[in-house]
Amino acid sequence: MKPTREFQLPTLTITASIKTDSGCVRETNEDNGRHTNNFVADNGSDLGTLTIVADGMGGHSSGEIASEMAVTLISRYYYSSTGESIVDSLRQAIEKANAEIYESAVEDLSLIGMGTTIVALVIQDGVAYSAHVGDSRLYRLRGHDMQRMTVDHSQVMEMVQMGLISFDEAQHHEDKNIILRAVGTQPSVEVEVSGPIGLEPGDQFLLCSDGLCDMADDEAIRRVWLGSSDIHNAADSLVALAIEGGGEDNITVGIVSVSSMVNAGVRDVPATREFEVMA
Repeated sequence: MKPTREFQLPTLTITASIKTDSGCVRETNEDNGRHTNNFVADNGSDLGTLTIVADGMGGHSSGEIASEMAVTLISRYYYSSTGESIVDSLRQAIEKANAEIYESAVEDLSLIGMGTTIVALVIQDGVAYSAHVGDSRLYRLRGHDMQRMTVDHSQVMEMVQMGLISFDEAQHHEDKNIILRAVGTQPSVEVEVSGPIGLEPGDQFLLCSDGLCDMADDEAIRRVWLGSSDIHNAADSLVALAIEGGGEDNITVGIVSVSSMVNAGVRDVPATREFEVMA
């Protein structure tokens, strides 16, 4: 009898870096971001990594409150979800966070009108899933090619889709900051969820608030991202790019990198680690 040999597929390793800055104009930072890595439920199931960037709105301190509540609640509800799929769990988590943020504003008149955009990325079992509400964006860098993975829920993007203006014109349109959806401003919200998205070792994902993409076009973002030595340098450099462009809004950048460990063997699952950016 020939001896049995076991071969193990490469293990994907996920790393992340989140950087935020208030910019050159705003006195406060209403953005927020969080990355939860290798979360394992009590029953041993791997729930994957979750990265979120939120861009709060509402003035005074309410934007800060909305974005902080969003990243906290979405993480909590996602990892406690009983949804039948990642798509269901991600959508339900954002819907529940929306309802709770809205109720908080109803109960406290000083918070009326607060809300936040959201972009979220889950990587689980070798594939990715995304969700977004508003105009915070997700990009993927694969090799030298950068692809925008989300479509802004904004007035100018609807005009682009209707053929009324071009992408270039949308970048500088006077109504570019008018969004059509936000988390927490209404009792319910329509969440756009995509996936599964196939992964390749070397893939990187960028989650960002509009403080970056309003100050730099996609090609400038690609050049800076591609020219960075690692994801931490890339996050710093992209924030610097937005500041050089005027820094008219808060800027938050989250970069998630996918790499592989060949023949990793049996590995211990690391404890939950959270990297949080507080407003």
